[in-house]
Amino acid sequence: MGDDGPVTLGSAVLTFAVVAAALTVTPGLDTALVLRAALTRGRGEAAATAAGIVAGLFVWGAAAAVGVSALLTASELAYDVLRWVGAAYLVWFGVRLLVRALRGRPEVAGAPGAGAGSGWRAAREGLTTNLLNPKVGVFYAALLPQFLPAGSDPLLVGLLLAGVHAVLSLAWFALLIGLASAFSRWLRRPRSVRVVDGVTGGTLIGFGVRLALSAR
Repeated sequence: MGDDGPVTLGSAVLTFAVVAAALTVTPGLDTALVLRAALTRGRGEAAATAAGIVAGLFVWGAAAAVGVSALLTASELAYDVLRWVGAAYLVWFGVRLLVRALRGRPEVAGAPGAGAGSGWRAAREGLTTNLLNPKVGVFYAALLPQFLPAGSDPLLVGLLLAGVHAVLSLAWFALLIGLASAFSRWLRRPRSVRVVDGVTGGTLIGFGVRLALSAR
């Protein structure tokens, strides 16, 4: 944070909000998942996916505050294990979407079986994807401790900063979902859903391969 004086809670929140906002609007895996859900499954599942992702932020915030996620920075083995598990999950998820698109049996909003169960599934996918992304863990482990005022409760402040990130993420996801909903009438046609699933599947596989091959 610099050597200009002690960090206050207010300045920490404001500065962290700027950094988190830049991270939030940068195109990435979270954006791809929410957009795919909004375009092919509807607002409900898109919101559930976003909720799962945001829940992951609180987990990372708490972990960074108590030093757990620092293992990803200090231990190359811990980082590599999470990186490979995350990469395998993304590739598996992407291949599943590609197979679904090629078979011509995409899931469309309103299809039989859609509802609370599919909403929970979307939330789990968002949460799992976020927690298996070591880049998010390293972001929190490297930056969050710098925003902890001296004498403060690390866990409470960590959760507060994660909450700031969560609010920014929810606002961004709400904007994406709103924009996607404007085109959903056409994009939820079976052929369009297949295209969206195929593009998203290819994107997830690309993210997975890049994660597997990336260095710290």
